[in-house]
Amino acid sequence: MEIPKKTIEELRKKGSQHIPKTIQLSQGAGGSMMESLIEKVIAKKLGIKSSFIGSGIDRLEDAGIIDLGNIKLAFTTDGCTVDPIFYPGGSLGSLSVGATINDLAVMGAKPIAMSFGLILEEGLPLKILEKTLDKMAEVCKESGVPIITGDTKVMEKGKVNKLVINTAGIGVIEGDVISDYDARPGDKILVSGTMGDHGISLIAKRFDFKINLKSDEAPLWGMMKQLLKIGGITSAKDATRGGFSPNINELARKSNVCFYVHEDKIPIKPEAKKMGEVLGIDPLSTACEGKIIMTVKPDKADEILAAMRQNKYGKEAAIIGGIKKEPKGQVILETEIGGKRVLHTPVGESYPRIC
Repeated sequence: MEIPKKTIEELRKKGSQHIPKTIQLSQGAGGSMMESLIEKVIAKKLGIKSSFIGSGIDRLEDAGIIDLGNIKLAFTTDGCTVDPIFYPGGSLGSLSVGATINDLAVMGAKPIAMSFGLILEEGLPLKILEKTLDKMAEVCKESGVPIITGDTKVMEKGKVNKLVINTAGIGVIEGDVISDYDARPGDKILVSGTMGDHGISLIAKRFDFKINLKSDEAPLWGMMKQLLKIGGITSAKDATRGGFSPNINELARKSNVCFYVHEDKIPIKPEAKKMGEVLGIDPLSTACEGKIIMTVKPDKADEILAAMRQNKYGKEAAIIGGIKKEPKGQVILETEIGGKRVLHTPVGESYPRIC
């Protein structure tokens, strides 16, 4: 089935043009509203150029690149606010560290150091802060990435909700930079595991549903380190805010190619599907916190897949499709019976404060 180009263009632009006069929750949730805010307001105001900047905020990638001539560094930052602070499979503390490590990893950078910033609400129990710091330290130790500097602020009760964490990280790029803009026709598309686990499990916890599902939260540098040795990676994305749909659309749009995806090959846990139906949440459009969407050269796809599955965080990895030239900048889902539909970028996340 051929999808009309006019329809595709309308879907691509839908929800991405209008910027409201006041900040909305949907503008922080990874969908088209967030993309518009970052591109048309934040990056426009802060897109200051420097001779050392190999890739700046205007490229809207997971990290910026600092080119010092004989060495390239990747630099990124994350702000995290999660409710509840502790949940099955993770916590605000471990998520804040893992998110920064993963943003560096998908750019091909070895994380070497991090900073943190804490904003604490007056009256927060000390045991919650201590447990949060313990979770941050656990991920740092697993990944071999120290926190070397930080800052702490305390706000009056009611001025901030319990605890907000900002982390920043720097990494060294020992090979090629992995860019969102370099996917090419003929490449294969891989995901490192099941989609939607984090968002759906956290919301289930919030509403006290008892399900056998937990967050997929994981630091992924160990996996990426092995994959970089194999080579052939053309683009990679940390499927965090918004999950699969906005992030794969971003790759397709930036590389100006078409991602053809077999819908039945996208791994989704049965529990996530069922709970998604109960909550009205699409597993493809809610946050992951330990998954990579990746494109690779076709001759490397099977080897990359095997290496992913050997890692404890990639046992359910899958090749889900391939890249074609047309229609440019789009993601097309092919169903089991041969139908096709456009997978568009959602406007925003269904629920706030999940990452």
